[in-house]
Amino acid sequence: MQDFENQKKNTNDENVQYLDFQQPSGSSENEIGVQQKGDPPLRAAGVRVMMVTGDHPATSRAVAQEVGIATNQKCHVVTGNELRNMTPDLLHWTLDKHYEIVFARTSPTQKLQIVEACQRQGGVVAVTGDGVNDAPALRRADIGISMGITGSQVSKQTADIILMDDNFATIVTGIEEGRKIFDNLKKSVCYILISNVPEIAPVLMFILFAVPLPLGVMTILCVDLGTDMWPAVALAYEGAESDVMARTLRGRDTLVSARMLRLVYGHLGLIEFAAGMFAYFIVMAEHGFYPLQLFGIRQRWDNEAVSDLTDSLGQEWTFTERKEVQRASQAAYFVAVVLTQMMNGIICKTRYNSLFHVGMRNKVLNMGLVFEIILSCVICYVPGVNTFFRTYPLRLRWWFLALPFCAFMFVFDEFRKYCIRRELFGGWYNRLTFY
Repeated sequence: MQDFENQKKNTNDENVQYLDFQQPSGSSENEIGVQQKGDPPLRAAGVRVMMVTGDHPATSRAVAQEVGIATNQKCHVVTGNELRNMTPDLLHWTLDKHYEIVFARTSPTQKLQIVEACQRQGGVVAVTGDGVNDAPALRRADIGISMGITGSQVSKQTADIILMDDNFATIVTGIEEGRKIFDNLKKSVCYILISNVPEIAPVLMFILFAVPLPLGVMTILCVDLGTDMWPAVALAYEGAESDVMARTLRGRDTLVSARMLRLVYGHLGLIEFAAGMFAYFIVMAEHGFYPLQLFGIRQRWDNEAVSDLTDSLGQEWTFTERKEVQRASQAAYFVAVVLTQMMNGIICKTRYNSLFHVGMRNKVLNMGLVFEIILSCVICYVPGVNTFFRTYPLRLRWWFLALPFCAFMFVFDEFRKYCIRRELFGGWYNRLTFY
C-alpha cells in the first residue's frame, strides 16, 4: 500500500477511487469485499474490485497491477470518453464480460453512473473515496467508505464507514469479521433451537400417548433459562473458521435457514429427544413400570383416588409413590437433555471444520459447560432446590444413560462436516445439512 501511495502522488488527479462490486449469483443479497494482491481467498469469496480514477489510462493500469486489482494483462481499461459514448446496455455488457476493469479519466458524474450500473445488475456496491468529487458516488453506493486521515469533511459526512487508518486492507478484515459474526450467530441460534425438540416432544407424548409427563414445566425452565444460557452466549466468542474467506457469496442465506431447521428438528433434536426418553423409560423400568405399560396409563397415574396402581411386576403403587417415581424419571430426562446439550454446544463450535482441527480453545464456552454440570447437580441434589424444581437425587449410573447418544451426536456431526468439506455424494449432502 505504501508503494501505491507514492505512485498516487505522482498522478495527474489527486483522487484515486476504488469501487468494490460483487457480481450477483442469482441473488441481490451479497457481501462487499476487496481483492488484494496475492490474496486468492478473496476472489474465492466472490469479491470483485474495480478502480475508478481520473488518472491517465496507462498510469491507472500500472497502479492497478501494483496493488493487485489487475492480476494480468487482460485487465480492461475504460476511459471517460468511451464511457460517455456507452449506452446502459453496453455498459452492462462490459461489466459482465470483463472481470478486471479500470475506469480512467472519469468525472464525478461518471463515477455515479458506474455505481448505478453495478446496482442495476443486482450487486451490492461499496465505494471508497476521500475527495469532494467522490461524495455523489459515496452517497449512492450501498456502503460508502471514506478515509479518516486524508478524507475531506464532505466525504466523511457522506460516507457510511470511515477508515481511521486509511488502510484499504482494513476493509478485508471487516469482511472477515462480519462473516465470523454471522457464523457465530448461526451457531448460537442452532444451539438454542435444538433443545426445543426434547422440550416439546415430551408434551406431545403426554397428550397423544397418555404417558406420565416425561419432563416437567420447571425443568424446562431450568434448561431454557439456566443451563442453556451461558453456552449459547459463549459461542459468540468462537474464532473464524478456515473457510470463512473462501466461501462463495452468501446469497439469500438467512440467519435461520431451511437447512438449519432440517438439521435441528430432523437430526440433532431427535437424538436429544431419544436420549431423554431412553433415560425416562430406564428409570421407570427399574421401578417396575415397563415402557409398553406406560402408554395409556396417564389418567389412572394422575388420579389421586387410585392408590393401588399395579406395575409390570404386580406391585401396587400409591399416588404419592408414583409421583416420587415420576420425579426421578423426569430428573433423568432433564440430565439427559443437559448432557446432550453440552455435546451440542461442542459440535456447534464449527459449521465446517472438524473439532479436532479447532480444539477447545474457547475458554468462555468451556466454563459454560462446567457451569451446566454444576447447575444440574444443584438442581437435582440440593435439598429445597430439588423440591422447588420437582427433581430428584439421581443415582450415579443414571447420569451415564445419555452418554451413548452424546457419542452418536459427535460422530454424526463429524461425519456431516467431513462430507461437506470433501463435497461427497455429489454435493447434495452439503445442500441438505450445511446451515
